Amino acid sequence: MNQSEPTVFVVDDDLAVLKSLSFLLKSVGINAETYPTVQDFLDSYDSTRLGCLVLDVRMPGMSGLELQEILQKRKIDIPIIIITGHGDVQMAVQAMKRGAVDFIEKPFNDQLLLDRIQIALAKAAQIGQRQIERKVVAEHLSSLTSREREVMDFVISGELNKNIARKLKLSQKTVEFHRANVMKKMKADSVAELVTLAIHAGAKQ
Repeated sequence: MNQSEPTVFVVDDDLAVLKSLSFLLKSVGINAETYPTVQDFLDSYDSTRLGCLVLDVRMPGMSGLELQEILQKRKIDIPIIIITGHGDVQMAVQAMKRGAVDFIEKPFNDQLLLDRIQIALAKAAQIGQRQIERKVVAEHLSSLTSREREVMDFVISGELNKNIARKLKLSQKTVEFHRANVMKKMKADSVAELVTLAIHAGAKQ
């Protein structure tokens, strides 16, 4: 199994469901890993891996909703498809309100599930790309000196060079020098782009 490829993580206490979904996914060339309990999944899951989660909402021990809550607290952004029995629709709706991308009632149509999984994997790819972009921006941000970071903070707050110079007790020419370095290191062509990069890196709320 190629772990660089997207993986569908299936968590369900029904072993027959795990077996059938694993076979279904692998038959169409999709990596699949199955777990009979939430804890089994948590014990082995690596949040850097790309993929989506197919999750039964009601299980002994921790429920699907509890897993969803744990992932949110850990700031793990993975698309979740809820699978549920007829009596658990209210729980599934609750999961949707918490950010699940879809829910499907058992028994489900295989093609319907595959279609939903493809949508979830496409969303996962977008999430992965954003994470890569944030990491690159964070690396650029860490290359700034403390003075450059001070200047950047003022720039993205809309301050003019002369005001920054006065507040930092520097010459305007020195501020312009630091500002040019900031733009170069952050690979920003404009203040608007610098603000966007800072937001993505969490440097500006």
